[in-house]
Amino acid sequence: MTSGLSVLAWGLPVDRLAAAIPPSCRRGVDAAGTAGTAVRVEGKDVILETPAWAVAGATHLVPSFSALTDASYTLRLEVAARVGGAWTPWIAGASLGPDAFEPLPSSAPLAVDIDVFRSPTPFEAVRVRARLRPAAAPDAIVAAPRMLSLSASAAPPPSRRGLVAARGVQLAVPPLSQMEVDPALGRRICSPTCVAMVLDYWRRPAPTLALAAEMFHPGTDLYGIWPAAIVAAGRHGVAGYLLRFPDWAAATWCLEQGLPVIASVRYAKGELSGAAVAETPGHLLVLTGVDGDEVLVNDPAAASAGGVARRYHADELARVWLERTGIGYVLFPPDH
Repeated sequence: MTSGLSVLAWGLPVDRLAAAIPPSCRRGVDAAGTAGTAVRVEGKDVILETPAWAVAGATHLVPSFSALTDASYTLRLEVAARVGGAWTPWIAGASLGPDAFEPLPSSAPLAVDIDVFRSPTPFEAVRVRARLRPAAAPDAIVAAPRMLSLSASAAPPPSRRGLVAARGVQLAVPPLSQMEVDPALGRRICSPTCVAMVLDYWRRPAPTLALAAEMFHPGTDLYGIWPAAIVAAGRHGVAGYLLRFPDWAAATWCLEQGLPVIASVRYAKGELSGAAVAETPGHLLVLTGVDGDEVLVNDPAAASAGGVARRYHADELARVWLERTGIGYVLFPPDH
């Protein structure tokens, strides 16, 4: 396995969802209600659970959840894996929202770091569940169109590959600078600013500061927890998933379908020529197109909106994105 995405959907057209996933990464897009899926209520919580998804060879898991509702809720993504023929107990990622859930203990060999689940031993199969605690009655969540997805991939990250583009493409994603939003937060809100740009592209605009408030995680003091971006977009009517991109071909495919990709990068000084910020332990930017061996991006770290649109060399960007996290947010209206 290199990288694959599995999706379980409630009330969303599976053909439209499948059409928003690179074919090379599409492992299965299923409608809930098939054998092995479950929705139940446990006290204040609504539990959505997938069947066992085959992920033979994967060692790196990134789940995400999207609900098209403005209802307030707290989310926790939980994973159980079959390793060596035996299932692990459920372990949990970070809680997203105002409430706190009872903690789940860690369970070797499965381990979690905020939003990424890993094992030194390859997984054979995985089950994912979303634990939701609505602020009010659960009806709004149970009735909302929603999707639960899992990006499963092998580690280490794939080798760098050259840019593959059937033709040049450029998406008209409106530029926004995180530095112009709020001087106190400017250097910290690359993820909310990228989400704001893509929502604006889909004509579902939302203020960057409002998105930052939705995405902030007080337990880690971070605005950039990946699943929080997918949750925030859903509150504004835009579905989405997280994918560990295996190569440029998958990213180029998204761009050719009109789908911007929000890429998670990290780099040292000199690794990314012409970058808006010289070095970063973690940053988000929007891929908007390709032109020859250059990738067109909206980099929110520019000092002003006029400097956001940039060109980065594909090999350098591959090094700081595909060879490191490889993670991309793909956001899209379900009628795309």
